[in-house]
Amino acid sequence: MKEVTDNTRPAGSSSHFFKGTLILAAAGIVVKVIGSLNWIFLSRILGGEGIGIYQMAFPLYLLALSISSAGIPVAISIITAEKIALRDYQGANRVFNLSFILLMITGVVLSVLLYFGSGWLIEQRIIRDPRAYYSLIALSPAIFLVTLLSSFRGYLQGWQIMTPTAVSQIVEQLFRVGTMLIFASLLLPRGLAFAAGGASLGAGVGAAVALFVLIYYYLLLQRDCRAKSQAEAAQARQEGRKAIVRRIAKLALPVSLSSIMLPLVANLDLFVVPLRLEDAGYNVGQATELFGYLTGMAIPLVNLATILTAALATSLVPAISQAYSLKERQDVFYRTAGAMRLANIATIPFGVMLWLLATPVVSVIYHAPGAAAVTRVMAGGVFLLGIHQVTTGVLQGLGLTAIPVINMGVSAVVKVALNWTLTAIPTLGILGAAWATVADIGIATALNLYFIHRYTGFFLSGGDLTKNVGAAAVMGGVIYFCYTPLTILLRSELLGLGFTALCGGFAYVGMMFAAGGLTRRDIERLPFIGDVLRER
Repeated sequence: MKEVTDNTRPAGSSSHFFKGTLILAAAGIVVKVIGSLNWIFLSRILGGEGIGIYQMAFPLYLLALSISSAGIPVAISIITAEKIALRDYQGANRVFNLSFILLMITGVVLSVLLYFGSGWLIEQRIIRDPRAYYSLIALSPAIFLVTLLSSFRGYLQGWQIMTPTAVSQIVEQLFRVGTMLIFASLLLPRGLAFAAGGASLGAGVGAAVALFVLIYYYLLLQRDCRAKSQAEAAQARQEGRKAIVRRIAKLALPVSLSSIMLPLVANLDLFVVPLRLEDAGYNVGQATELFGYLTGMAIPLVNLATILTAALATSLVPAISQAYSLKERQDVFYRTAGAMRLANIATIPFGVMLWLLATPVVSVIYHAPGAAAVTRVMAGGVFLLGIHQVTTGVLQGLGLTAIPVINMGVSAVVKVALNWTLTAIPTLGILGAAWATVADIGIATALNLYFIHRYTGFFLSGGDLTKNVGAAAVMGGVIYFCYTPLTILLRSELLGLGFTALCGGFAYVGMMFAAGGLTRRDIERLPFIGDVLRER
């Protein structure tokens, strides 16, 4: 299929899809801001030692969640979208009911195991500090609640209704943070063990409130679609329970494996990178500090810059699944093209900004100018990670959930080899680990793109990329010449950074319009703003 963009599609045809993406992206930003503020306040309450106690319990909680629910929401979203496309509303409800029962069972089992197994984990020295016991038992109910939460989110996303997910994420974070800070403060006089346990209660409280929010949206949806379900019941052939469970397992298992693979690769980094830094001539303290620059500062900035593409990937799964189930291959192609184009527009300028402004960014945010060099290397990963997220969403929407996992596995092997080799080179050190991380993302992205082309016919538009890169280059020039004068004029590094980024953003958008990389049609696709333009 020849290289095309999605500009030939009617302006209003994808506004619903983009609205869902922007809602999730906005919620992601709010959640990140609340989480960042929470970490500042909680650190002041608990101190480094208390945070360490809290962090000892949290990885086990995340692992339990990965086992109990990871992958199933994606599977629910895919199958629900397919049923809705075929107007099999009863089938969609059967998918939700079966997955809900399945998740309830796994959630209960893992919650009980963590609650009653906490003492054993301490006794066997798997958890080294016995003070983490209260954090472990406080987190155990949250596993059950978050697992149930994921079933509702997957189902509602299958209907391509993203507002419930966004609202529940914000509500969950607000109640989680409020509970953490209140109980950590109240229990601090009883010791750090109790204070850390009090902070851990936030996960369960936040999940419980978010669950009520999603149940409310679920009941509203059921009321609206009950008439549809009755009208279509005689037309739709019902899929058996065993067949649905098999499909959920087939789709969910690869996604679950990928969610487990991420902490596994992180643990490999924890083992390899500091060790090889010491081989390169750094002492233990220096190696720890450099490792923190990469994993605690540079990588979170890359993740922050790809909030939009992460939301885009979530919205893509049901949208692609719906089009694919109706055998609308052209629509699959256009949705993929539109998503990739948006990913280019969003990630390329952010990558350039992070590369040029690495020193002031890490100085203002972290008070750690030493992290600038590694952040500059990781800036190249912004574009690659954004494309990887989108291509993973497309492949999952096509039901090919195993392919991204295999690609991640291949790239992870290469990353470990590069980490071992490059990090030990004295002239590279932690920069070698950063280059290995960028290579990891790049290889996984390239493999995803190959399979996207194979199954949809889509490949990246060279013309669009050229316009994006050209506009980003002009933006880079504006940033380069504006930052120092603005910082001096405003007498504030923070204000100088903010206004420089703003000037660069305006320059990028202006150049994109001038080069035809952005058009009025693109703006009309945006929710709210597009509605106003179309009325004129």
